[in-house]
Amino acid sequence: MKQLKTSLTVLALAAMSSFQAIAGTSPKAPAPVEPPPETPFVTGSLSLMLNTHFVSYGQDVWGAGNSFDDPLFNPSLELVFDLGGGLKGIVGTWWDVNDNAISSIGNRIQEVDVWTGLSYGVGDFTFTLLYQAWMYAEQTEHIVDLKIAYADGFLNPFLMLHGRVGIDIPGFDEGLVTQLGIAPSKTWGDLTLTLPFSVAADTDGFHGGGSGFSFASGGLTLSYAISKHVSFSIGATAYYTNDSVIPTNPDDFFVTGSTGFTVAF
Repeated sequence: MKQLKTSLTVLALAAMSSFQAIAGTSPKAPAPVEPPPETPFVTGSLSLMLNTHFVSYGQDVWGAGNSFDDPLFNPSLELVFDLGGGLKGIVGTWWDVNDNAISSIGNRIQEVDVWTGLSYGVGDFTFTLLYQAWMYAEQTEHIVDLKIAYADGFLNPFLMLHGRVGIDIPGFDEGLVTQLGIAPSKTWGDLTLTLPFSVAADTDGFHGGGSGFSFASGGLTLSYAISKHVSFSIGATAYYTNDSVIPTNPDDFFVTGSTGFTVAF
């Protein structure tokens, strides 16, 4: 009888141990799988930048040349809407604020650009199509941009097709700037170094000159993440422009600088 009781006790303990394993209290049970964090529907960025020049696809708009005397304030805001399936909606605005001329808009606001469009990401490729309205000097310049970018983690090449579809300035025509570039970057902790390089060609009359090679640029930007949402950046870019294609630039070779803060949300 004693042996029978001992056998029953062993069986009972074994059954309890088996029940605990089934109930998930065994140390060998897999950890519960947490659902991935939800992607926010709206994200955005606010940039507050000081620039030595206003350069529009190689054109030195204010004719600063190699002067750094009169910095420009260029705030911008962009919102991105996650539409699902790799598709995103985009709206944004950029302002040029300075005292280089009497403003047709008000105070020192010389230009206000607005844009809207879509981007689609598949693998390492991103395709972005934007319509832009550049408002300055009591007129509006109409732009359609198509950008194809490949994020390979090293060179990060891109192709930009910058099309002007409407303008009302004598000597400047509708047309296309084709820009090829790379933007290698490297991050060390909170510090990121980016080395953008590009080369471009114009159609006839786009910048008031002929067609062909228009500019080449190369630069360096350092960005430091102050916090999760705020970063500070400083950079310089050198331009070489073709005076037969962009005849309005005072200097064919000039260097620009920029610095400011970006808030991501």
